[in-house]
Amino acid sequence: MGVVNGYLDAATAAPLHPVARQALQAALDGGWADPGRLYPVARQARQLLDAAREALAEALGTRPDELHFTAGGTEAARLAIDGVRAVRPGVVVHSAVEHSAVIKSAGDAAQVVGVDRTGRVDEDAFAAAVRTTGTAVAALQSANHEVGTVQPVAAVAAACRDAGVPLYVDAAQSVAWGPVPAGWSLLSASARKWGGPAGVGVLAVRKGVRWEDPRPAAPPVNIPLVVAAAAALRAVVAEAAAESARLRALVDRVRAAVAATVPDVEVVGDPDERLPHIATFSCLYVDGEALLHGLAREGFAVSSGSACTSDTLRPSHVLAAMGVLTHGNVRVSLHRETSSADVDRFLAVLPSVVAQVRAEAGVVGL
Repeated sequence: MGVVNGYLDAATAAPLHPVARQALQAALDGGWADPGRLYPVARQARQLLDAAREALAEALGTRPDELHFTAGGTEAARLAIDGVRAVRPGVVVHSAVEHSAVIKSAGDAAQVVGVDRTGRVDEDAFAAAVRTTGTAVAALQSANHEVGTVQPVAAVAAACRDAGVPLYVDAAQSVAWGPVPAGWSLLSASARKWGGPAGVGVLAVRKGVRWEDPRPAAPPVNIPLVVAAAAALRAVVAEAAAESARLRALVDRVRAAVAATVPDVEVVGDPDERLPHIATFSCLYVDGEALLHGLAREGFAVSSGSACTSDTLRPSHVLAAMGVLTHGNVRVSLHRETSSADVDRFLAVLPSVVAQVRAEAGVVGL
């Protein structure tokens, strides 16, 4: 089985889009010079960078001069929160299922808003929280990175606007599938989530938002990577409608088959308001690490535990906040190269792998 055929972890990093590879090679040839210089090869590099910036801005619904490049989505999330609090100290209101970078940046100044069992934030509770005196910034992801649940960004943005509080939206998982509702003040995304190269994050800061870049100096922009990221995003946005329908049908099949064929399993996330490419489930009496290894032996790469701390396989703060099983969980996330046959093969081996893991742990027949 090929690497791509068994790769079901696109929510961590999607395979490089073909147009990104082509754009990267072209930019390596023409975008290597310092874009701040005046000689011809430097002006060529500047033109490539400006065109990429414009393409990214258009796809994200912002202005080119509002974009800041970062090393990835995690850095962009941290800069969003830290940059606002540098000029506007106070409380950070965020959902209980935000990216770990947001949670860490908020620290003791956080006011956390809970979610229901689908992972959706309580928008009324969020609105009440942002009205609290001393709120510096609010943070709400557009869709959850572990279970795919779409968040009520439009309603929360309206509440933040009424309270005079800037809203930061982590849109890493959703920008490939459609525009984020308007009303946000800061927005971040990560190229590797949409089939662009790793090492490129973007942070959009609306004009008029009080924000200061906390970095001593912004690092030089890697022009070839940015060009490839822009090309990939432009391509996936054009493909979004067709790919969304195709992958949603495959994910629906995964959710239904897992519930029907794996005993003592909980399929999590909102069944309706969710991203099209993510299916997450938790298995009772199963060790997550053993389950990952078992699926890897069958040629499948999936995620387990928190998307940000899966290397340690600590219980997921997202699943814990939802009140669902936090152990033995698997996130299956599909991409443009995932076929129906790939899903069939995964579903064919999953029940036996789960049964084997349980047998090895001595929990058969409970």
